[in-house]
Amino acid sequence: MRSKSLALIAVGTGLAVAVTACGANTSGGGGTSDTNTNSGSGGAKVGVILPETATSARWEGFDKPLLDKALRAEGLDPTIQNAQGDVQKFSTLADGMINAGVKVLIIATPNSEIGASVAKRAEAQGIHVIDYDRLNLGGSSKYYVSFDNVKVGELQGQGLVEGLGKLAPGKKPAEVIEIEGAPTDNNATLFTEGQRKVLQPKYDAGDYTLVQSQPIEGWDNQKGGTTFEQILTGNGQKVDGVVAANDGLAGAVITVLKKFGLNGKVPVTGQDATPEGLQAVLRGDQYMTVFKPIDAEAEAAAKLAGALAKNDIAAADALATGVSTDTKNNRQVKSVLLTAQLITKDKVKLVVDEGFVKASEICVPDTQAACTELGIK
Repeated sequence: MRSKSLALIAVGTGLAVAVTACGANTSGGGGTSDTNTNSGSGGAKVGVILPETATSARWEGFDKPLLDKALRAEGLDPTIQNAQGDVQKFSTLADGMINAGVKVLIIATPNSEIGASVAKRAEAQGIHVIDYDRLNLGGSSKYYVSFDNVKVGELQGQGLVEGLGKLAPGKKPAEVIEIEGAPTDNNATLFTEGQRKVLQPKYDAGDYTLVQSQPIEGWDNQKGGTTFEQILTGNGQKVDGVVAANDGLAGAVITVLKKFGLNGKVPVTGQDATPEGLQAVLRGDQYMTVFKPIDAEAEAAAKLAGALAKNDIAAADALATGVSTDTKNNRQVKSVLLTAQLITKDKVKLVVDEGFVKASEICVPDTQAACTELGIK
């Protein structure tokens, strides 16, 4: 499943990571299992706590099995749990792993506060902590593994510009609505930062008009759809392009657009290359998504964990050659940051070829013609 073309890259020093923890939705897949993953391999114990399943299927469908596989490949003994969005449960799971004597704790947290608290307790017991996918601002974890999330936002901005050029050529100013991720989520902040690098010059020049930009608490798709409909209705049911921060929110936006007969006429962005998002791209209801190879993220975290389990700091530092800034503590965090890729209809086959999704997951009756045209089978 490992991408050859989307190789792991460590982004160099100077990349500033702003505000709170990560983007919620990421990869398709299913399951809500909360059971331990025990290997009995005899290797060093590693604890992994994932954040939730309610707003994103990625954590159980992709991260859990990929982390399990990658950690075992490093000779480690993983226990993987999901906090189901409950900060108290996250804390309890962490305490259990700390008491069980894990050598490394990998955490993707519901928010920075609980992440910082858990890291402090773990490190007091000599346990190495890796922030996974979400940087915990105000925390103390020495290592961070994620994607270049500002670049992800830039890809979304580029996708919207390209989509408006095709679906609303010559329209000036094009009216844009932005439905963003959780305001407490650092990655959501970074996505918006990246989008604005591309879109702000268009707003400033009068090429586009920003009708409204609205963060959605908890990345709640239902709330995102309701909010979008309110904004759209308040704007006379007019919109030329929609920035949706991920595929879940894009799906909610598309449902509203269908209600007003606008789906397929308005470019909608997304992120995560979920099966549902890719189907929407194939149908033409969603213009683009962002493919983030979670296998590479899991492998990077596992390699770091393998080095740290041996207390080989030099080896860990050789892997984490990038740096991110914890703006709350004004500290530099050694990082591995990965690259992502913009996926439009003509590039959907790449995601299948990488093994990220199966053709059967996206080639359904209303997309089969597009799959055939694109050679997806």
